[in-house]
Amino acid sequence: MQRESAAPRVSFEDFSPFWRPFALEHAPGLFYAAARILEPRLEFWAVKADLTDPALRVIVNGGAGIGGDGSAANSMPSTRVSSFVRDYGALVGINALPFYPASASEGEARVNVGVVVSAGVFIAPPVSGYDALVFRRDGQAHIVAQADLGDLSSVENALGGFRIILLDGEIAPRLLSDAGTPQQNLPRHPRTAAGLCADGKTLYLLVIDGRRPGSVGATEAETGLILQKLGAASGLNFDGGGSSAMAMRFPDDTVRTVNTPVHGGIPGRERAVAACLGLGVAENRQISDNIKYR
Repeated sequence: MQRESAAPRVSFEDFSPFWRPFALEHAPGLFYAAARILEPRLEFWAVKADLTDPALRVIVNGGAGIGGDGSAANSMPSTRVSSFVRDYGALVGINALPFYPASASEGEARVNVGVVVSAGVFIAPPVSGYDALVFRRDGQAHIVAQADLGDLSSVENALGGFRIILLDGEIAPRLLSDAGTPQQNLPRHPRTAAGLCADGKTLYLLVIDGRRPGSVGATEAETGLILQKLGAASGLNFDGGGSSAMAMRFPDDTVRTVNTPVHGGIPGRERAVAACLGLGVAENRQISDNIKYR
């Protein structure tokens, strides 16, 4: 797993992912890709995961608000994505749903804006108007409107986001112009997103850099196009901007971000976020003598 991105492609039309396996002994069904596009100027990193692999574990951080007495409903202690990956023994992780307040300080209460379910434990409720990535106990995964979630008893893990950007293999209609092409006048930001293939058996995680000279940030439509090129049929836009981060565990057991987060205008500074999404090894499997996935 390299920090550098791949050789640049001229445009989205020229891009196709070059998937490489994780350079770790026990990395079930996990592949990653790095890419650079010249027009628009973008750098991004992606992970592909085979959700049918029994050794793979989906991880959502849990924990009640500061004090744990229920007074901070819907909240959890803040964490950097790199800390989440390290503390939960994950192989890779990204930030997920929006939250408040924003800062770089860990251990503060963060209020989740959207549904969060961690290992079957309900943490935060759905928010109407936003969508979510859901992993059910029977192994099914899908992206749905939070208003349509209903009974959560069959849900193992769930994370809200903003809105669907890829639907049935196509860019979401709200992001298209009257001519049916992706809108060009949408704002550019660092982006974090997740996608699923048509049968829901392959998960894609994506982080796009922005707010720095090498990468200007993507629109929602462009984020959907990249997910489409990766192989996704449905896609969800997570929290972006200064929250966007993807952290990986490397062969020497160190954990670091592969992208360049920009919090407070400072390149390389991670924001401490709320709920995160990670992928790791199922319980009782190990990648080294001193790290066990839990």
